Amino acid sequence: MTASRTYITTTIPYVNARPHLGFALELVQADVLARRARQRGEDVRALTGTDDNSLKNVLAARAEGVPVRELVDRNAAAFEALREPLDLSFDDFIRTSSDPRHRSGVERLWELCDARGDLYRKHYSGLYCVGCEQFYAPEDLVDGRCPEHGTEPQLVSEENWFFRLSRYADQLRELIGSGRLRIEPASRRNEILSLIDSGLHDFSVSRSHSRAHGWGIPVPGDPSQVVYVWWDALGNYVTSLGFGTDHPDYATWWGGSERRIHLVGKGVIRFHAVYWPAMLLSAGLPLPTEILVHDYLTIDGRKISKSSGATADPARLVAQAGTDAVRWWLLREVPRVGDADFTLERLVERANAELAGGLGNLVHRTITMIHKYRGGAVPTASGGGEALKSAYEEASAAIDEALDDFDFRRATSAVWRIVDEANRAIDGTRPWELARAERDGDLLATERLDAALAALHAACVTLAASLTPFLPSAAELIAAQCTPVDGVLPQSAALFPRIEV
Repeated sequence: MTASRTYITTTIPYVNARPHLGFALELVQADVLARRARQRGEDVRALTGTDDNSLKNVLAARAEGVPVRELVDRNAAAFEALREPLDLSFDDFIRTSSDPRHRSGVERLWELCDARGDLYRKHYSGLYCVGCEQFYAPEDLVDGRCPEHGTEPQLVSEENWFFRLSRYADQLRELIGSGRLRIEPASRRNEILSLIDSGLHDFSVSRSHSRAHGWGIPVPGDPSQVVYVWWDALGNYVTSLGFGTDHPDYATWWGGSERRIHLVGKGVIRFHAVYWPAMLLSAGLPLPTEILVHDYLTIDGRKISKSSGATADPARLVAQAGTDAVRWWLLREVPRVGDADFTLERLVERANAELAGGLGNLVHRTITMIHKYRGGAVPTASGGGEALKSAYEEASAAIDEALDDFDFRRATSAVWRIVDEANRAIDGTRPWELARAERDGDLLATERLDAALAALHAACVTLAASLTPFLPSAAELIAAQCTPVDGVLPQSAALFPRIEV
């Protein structure tokens, strides 16, 4: 699916602790989609940020003995600082506690839903998981514990504002079932349709000022309550565009014809595929066009999370192994469906085998042979092997098809097919033997050597373009090595040194 304008967002994480590799996965996936869309000539806006107005953040600050603002500012800065180590290209970063765009937009969204008659106040008692920031019905628990965090929820009894979610079941079923609101993969779409068919219940959209410890956005017209963190956080997708003000970005990026893509983890799909579209329907606003759902990263089978103790710091990993190695593992190893278990050893093995031993070695051999046999001037001959030509000519379409299916592993496989076919071409044509035959006066060997070197160079040029969304810095280096200066290629330099950790 293509459009002239594409708006891509990640979820915004709680900042009760530093970022972990699980969120880095979503950041890198969103960055790939944004870079590829830009590469196709689309106008792109990519957004990420932090969810500051959470009770989890308040409790973390209390446990640490610091003011909430201090903890939130410190950890939010760590999330924003991932831009450089992960080589990200986001256009915007929003913080829900301090960005001046956010509060007015949340208040406007509330007022629109209230005007529709979809907000009402009632007393409620329920089982609340602070980790999820949501109420659970007893039948949704696993042995009395939160299915996501494994903790016993708290019994909470108070008067809150509620949203009439039940009113929108039929519209949501039609939108999702018809594909107008596209959810990928299909198993997640079916999960949401099943949830809707089981019956949607109105949900609480505020918390008492006292239970929130005064942290959050006050409910318009009711300062005894603060806006529920999920209502607050989901609004960032439009408040960052100036919704609630007269800023033209909202009309430009949430107006109707553009793609509006949300990347989310499977644990928060209910909020993004049910609550958020219903809120937008109530407010009379356009919906996202696509919700792309990824599964989890695990360590020893446990979900990577800030609260579980199973974690990996992406900035530290980059310091150990490099940006390219971390991005490549996230894109090459994580399946479209199913969790992926992370170890540093697997990351290093993948980087050394494919980046250093495969891709880097191919570019080095190609440039070196062109210098050795043609003085650094790229031959203009055609031919050089149908399998290799097919691999690099078909790569672009294969990448687009895979990314449209939200399948990063298949997209990188299309890139890797060029590497495999190029290495096979080298083994099959054996340019060093052709060079010896050429020196012995074999004119056919000259033609074959020119064709082989030209094809290998074309493959490396295509590799640079194909890699740009996935490994942007490495792609730049490859492109530079494959670009003649005064008719001669630069000397080959190591692209991916082997990692020793």
